[in-house]
Amino acid sequence: MKYNRYIKDAALVSEIGLGAWQLGDNSGWKSMSEKEAVELVEKSLEYGINFFDTAPNYGHGTGEERLGKALKGVDRSKIVINTKFGHTDSGITNYNSDYIRESLEGSLKRLQVAYVDSLIIHNPPAAYLDGNKNDHYEILERLIEEGKIKAYGASLDTYEDMKLLINTTNAKVIEAFFNILHQDSSRAFAMAKEKEVGIIVKIPLDSGWLSGKYTAESTFNDIRSRWSKQDIQTRAHLVNRVKEIIQEKDHLAQKAISFCLAYDAVSTVIPGNVNIAQLTSNVESVNNPISKELVKKLEDFYLNEVQQLNLPW
Repeated sequence: MKYNRYIKDAALVSEIGLGAWQLGDNSGWKSMSEKEAVELVEKSLEYGINFFDTAPNYGHGTGEERLGKALKGVDRSKIVINTKFGHTDSGITNYNSDYIRESLEGSLKRLQVAYVDSLIIHNPPAAYLDGNKNDHYEILERLIEEGKIKAYGASLDTYEDMKLLINTTNAKVIEAFFNILHQDSSRAFAMAKEKEVGIIVKIPLDSGWLSGKYTAESTFNDIRSRWSKQDIQTRAHLVNRVKEIIQEKDHLAQKAISFCLAYDAVSTVIPGNVNIAQLTSNVESVNNPISKELVKKLEDFYLNEVQQLNLPW
């Protein structure tokens, strides 16, 4: 496993992190038992993964609870935990600044830790990103002073949102929606690197599409049921084009993750893992780097064939 800089005063983070959405009970994806969740975290540690991304709403709090149980006894200084606020453990959204501390205290209790390395606003409306117009960032600065967090930021989907946050706050973490089919956020990577903002890449496999397991005939009854039949057909066509460009059908997921890791602004990538077999395959991505030539081909593919489609997440 390779390790990168994330934030000041925190351990270097593994290039592959563990996204903990699926650890929770009734997470919106495939349900996982507590035993399976703990085993997945333990295997992650064996593979050298030390970055864990979670949130209060993952399994209505059970995601954080299970992660906390699995990490209990692990040297806290060697692991890096990122959690969020805005989507609550009760399933509603609350972005009010006076809720930040309450949300964090709940996360600390469930995780059984005294601090988290980073706390980010969970996919907020753009109105909450301007540091000149919101008192959220003053509260977050106080939490740093109190030692409850080391850094803060936001989980964002677009270049414009990332630019606004970086230019108006002291945010040092952005969880960015980025993959072969969604490259808009990469326009902010140079700015983030210059300001020493750690980048966590979320949804690197485009909710499973870049694993290669779905087709134009696929149907979904979980959170992915948001896609229309046309969305599914469009994505299936684009994935086939990616396969043509990569010319490695058996390693599509690994190449998709390696594509994200090819950008030096990226600290870690958090693919979803619903079992140890997926985890093992995703970890192998660090041993399967992508060439600069292939990165350029995939960038050109996005600009010429994907960008204008404005694909829904």
